[in-house]
Amino acid sequence: MGRRIRGQRKGRGSVFTAHVQHRKGKPEYRPNDYAERNGYIKGVIKEIIHDPGRGAPIARVTFRNPYEYKTDKYTFLAGEGNYTGLIYILWQEGLTITGNITSVGQLPEGTEVYNLEEKVGDRGSVARASGTSALIIGHTDDGSKTRIRLPSGSRKTILSGCRATIGVVAGGGRNEKPMLKAGRAYHKYKVKRNCWPKVRGVAMNPVEHPHGGGNHQHIGHPSTIRRDAPPGKKVGLIAARRTGKLRGSVQKK
Repeated sequence: MGRRIRGQRKGRGSVFTAHVQHRKGKPEYRPNDYAERNGYIKGVIKEIIHDPGRGAPIARVTFRNPYEYKTDKYTFLAGEGNYTGLIYILWQEGLTITGNITSVGQLPEGTEVYNLEEKVGDRGSVARASGTSALIIGHTDDGSKTRIRLPSGSRKTILSGCRATIGVVAGGGRNEKPMLKAGRAYHKYKVKRNCWPKVRGVAMNPVEHPHGGGNHQHIGHPSTIRRDAPPGKKVGLIAARRTGKLRGSVQKK
C-alpha cells in the first residue's frame, strides 16, 4: 500500500485549513430589513482597508440604526472609485449611480454590478473578486426574474429582488503584475492557506503518487482518470470530457 497522497491529506484539514487569524470579517450587506425594503437608508464609508488573503480592498461603512439610537457598522466590498466619506444609498428603487446598492430588477439592461445576491437576502455571493463584475442582460415580462452574465461568462436567472452594488470591484489588474520571485509567492499564500510550493507528482517516488517513479519524469499511463476512482488514485485530469490544446476562437453567446 502506498502513502496517502496530498489530496487525501487535505480532506482532514489540519495544516491545510485557511489562515483567518488576521482577516477583517466577511464583507456583506445589511440584513434586508423593513427600512430598506420600504424606503432607503444611507451609510458613510469611514475607512478603506486591506483584508489579508483577499485581492479586493474592503470598506468600513457606518449606518444610523433606523430603530434605536445607535450606529451600526458593516464591512462592504469596496468598488472602483470609492473613497472615505462616500455615501452609500441602499434603496429598493435606487438611482443608477456607481456605488448605490439596489435590487437588480430596478436596473436597466447593460448595467455592471458586483457583490450580487444569488438568493434574496443572502447578503452577497457573486462577483466578489477584485476587478470583477456581473452584467444585467434582461428582465422577464412580469419583472419577477432577471437574467445576468457572470464573470465566468455563463448566464444565470435570479429573482429580481436580489440586491447588487452598481460598479466594479476595486483592485482590478492584480494578476497583470508578474510575481518575479519566489518570496512574493510565499507571502501571497502565507495569508491564504498551505498550498504552495506544490511538488509535481512525476517528481515523487512511486509510493507517494500514482505518477511517481521511472527513469525519466513521465506519467507512464493516460493522465485522465475516472470520476469514481479511489481517493489514492484520483489524480490528473478527473473525468475529462476532452484534453489537449484549445483550438479555434471562442464564440461568446
